[in-house]
Amino acid sequence: MALRELPVQGQETHRLIHQGGPFPFEKDGVVFGNRERLLPLNPRGYYREYTVKTPGAKNRGARRIVCGGPATTPDACFYTADHYASFRKIVP
Repeated sequence: MALRELPVQGQETHRLIHQGGPFPFEKDGVVFGNRERLLPLNPRGYYREYTVKTPGAKNRGARRIVCGGPATTPDACFYTADHYASFRKIVP
């Protein structure tokens, strides 16, 4: 999916990832284990997850961006709106 197709909150999260933060949630940047095996297989620690704010949600919601590779220059990023049930690769 094109970066411009992300919800505006996702575009903001993507920008924060590439500038190294600061992130609004404590868990942003933690290792994503890819237990669902829906992303390309890579060693543990390759993927990190970031929250995409959901308007009106009282918690982190279900939307995330998961990126693989170096923190501020990831090899690839993926968007999920359904808490890891599916992913779409983000194309800048």
